[in-house]
Amino acid sequence: MQETSLLETLIADLVTELPAVVRLQKVVSTLRRHFACGAVVLLQQDQQVLRPIASTGLVREALGRRFITEQHPRLAAILASRETVRFEPESTLPDPYDGLIEDSPDGHLAVHDCMGIALFVEGKCWGALTLDALEPGTFDADTMRELQRASLLVEAAIRMGQIEQGIRALRNSRRDGETELAPNTGSSSEIIGRSQALQQVLQELEVVASADLPVLLLGETGVGKELFARQLHRWSPRRDKPLVYVNCAALPESLAESELFGHTRGAFSGATAERAGKFDSADGGTLFLDEVGELPAAIQAKLLRVLQNGEIQRLGSDKSHKVNVRLVAATNRDLQQQVKSGDFRADLYHRLSVYPLPIPPLRERRDDIPLLVGHFLELNRSRLGLRALRLSSAAERALTDYAWPGNVRELEHTVSRAAIKALSQGADRQAIVSIGPELLDLPNTPNAAQEVDSAAFTQTSMNLRDAVQKLQQQMIEQALQQADYKWTQAARILEIDPSNLHKLAQRLGLK
Repeated sequence: MQETSLLETLIADLVTELPAVVRLQKVVSTLRRHFACGAVVLLQQDQQVLRPIASTGLVREALGRRFITEQHPRLAAILASRETVRFEPESTLPDPYDGLIEDSPDGHLAVHDCMGIALFVEGKCWGALTLDALEPGTFDADTMRELQRASLLVEAAIRMGQIEQGIRALRNSRRDGETELAPNTGSSSEIIGRSQALQQVLQELEVVASADLPVLLLGETGVGKELFARQLHRWSPRRDKPLVYVNCAALPESLAESELFGHTRGAFSGATAERAGKFDSADGGTLFLDEVGELPAAIQAKLLRVLQNGEIQRLGSDKSHKVNVRLVAATNRDLQQQVKSGDFRADLYHRLSVYPLPIPPLRERRDDIPLLVGHFLELNRSRLGLRALRLSSAAERALTDYAWPGNVRELEHTVSRAAIKALSQGADRQAIVSIGPELLDLPNTPNAAQEVDSAAFTQTSMNLRDAVQKLQQQMIEQALQQADYKWTQAARILEIDPSNLHKLAQRLGLK
């Protein structure tokens, strides 16, 4: 594909009526075909973090990673320049995609070539575009100039998406009577995932955020209800006001009233000064009551009064005053059952659950597991000071197949524990550390050898050599079935080099 053809193809991608995300995905796919490289990634900058927006050629979990710029010298060098930056194959700087290229042998990158360019929209650095190749010498001075020119069209595609988003926001503001600002999607409280179940919840959350109604977030322990509460606040008209968090389960009954509503001087022993409560702190903004089912009965009655007339009365005071607070509550309990048992007030339940919103457990959004795993892998890579941290194909299958009763929180702890175990078993911090299924400690997770038919080893006439060959044949056939008979993917499942797999299959009579 000549450069003129590349530019024409990119222009065609721009003018085609597509959603912004799909348009950017077409752009990176076009660039990968033209430059014949292993991976192309488009990363958006959010403060000091780069987040993959569109990519091709990387394993699925890479989309969940968040790259802190100061920890990745190659990305920092790209962002610091206005021109294309190329890193020679012998460069000693670690590559952020080491071990993440989809078609690389064993998932590792011994030598490769890479280049990238910073992207600017309206004079401000928006992010970066990176290209990685497995073969050294893939990029040269000519390809660097091509990327420089092509980046202008990539910037145009990004700008088109922003314009379309602005038009949608303007239409929404006209309908709602409010001016909608772009939500702040800070990586510290980002909801990661692209599954249909998650997108449906987020779409519902965005709609209800514009209505000033109480919302009750329902879900199992570990689904991340606090993250959804924060997202609701960011999308609401109160986004510029405080979001105050209260863990109702951690409130001592003797101090709960003071914590929520405040107290006057001398209201109780130790009250040496007047103190405002959480409702005062959240005035004009949002108050998030986590584990609201744990509130003592006496506090439930006082909370009902606030919801009814918007007034609070500090402990020890005879006067009440108005507060303007939107209440968002969350619980992992069955509040309806608690109402029936008399442990929760029915009138308060109906006030809180004006809009109940169930958060799906992780087992109902399995497509998000690789992205979440990638996010946690990058966090642990940074935390443990590793050059690269990746997941084997067998480990990814084990994580995806597990039911996750503890949801996202359990997944995070599992990945963190596995990374520490890998180090404790002697993994080199300067190497590409790979996590296998044996490090995950998941129940009922058989390895490949356990899944092989044991009947092959009960034949008394079979010697050791024949038994080994029989085992190899069965494992290769199973891997091919799982990979839809794609040899490169089967090699990744078996964690061997594709060329070695072809030779072994030829020797065993499978080809």
